[in-house]
Amino acid sequence: MVQLAILRHGHTPWNRAGRIQGRTDIALEESAAADLGQLRLPDEWAGADLLASPLKRAVETARLVAGRDPAVDPALIEMDWGKWEGLYGLDLRADPATGFRDIEDWGWDYRPPAGESPADVWARLEPWVKSLKRDTVAVCHIGIMRVLLARAHGWNFSGPAPFRIKRNWLFLIELKDGLKVGRPERIKLSGRDA
Repeated sequence: MVQLAILRHGHTPWNRAGRIQGRTDIALEESAAADLGQLRLPDEWAGADLLASPLKRAVETARLVAGRDPAVDPALIEMDWGKWEGLYGLDLRADPATGFRDIEDWGWDYRPPAGESPADVWARLEPWVKSLKRDTVAVCHIGIMRVLLARAHGWNFSGPAPFRIKRNWLFLIELKDGLKVGRPERIKLSGRDA
């Protein structure tokens, strides 16, 4: 059985400000890079294949926690937020004319204007998932993680999500006969001195 461990990139200035990043290539903030430099992959994941989204915030996170350069895979790039990229989520939520919805009201076909739906993201991720032959750590984005974890949990983007994505945790998915939540479900990154 192949296991996939997915990790969200560290904080960027846009994350802190509440701006939608999508595919805009924003680097990690200095304090996030310093914090990540004090963490490492747990020993059981140190030898796994290491992949990252092509965006620098994911590549840098992978390099910092693994101590090596990741292979970059375009399938892991963040969900395309289209015309909403760079805007503030709170502003979109406050204006009903935007059509903005919270994630628990998306369904698989919800799409930002000129952007991608979760179904679109899964269409590009599915062949990538099927191509994995070894245990793999993938450093990516919350949109990618939501789609993978939704498939693993059988959640359809309706109602509260059965998971909460946190930084500095590996979320484990088993890749045998489809996607299933791994046991344990998640593992915290280790400290450098651990």
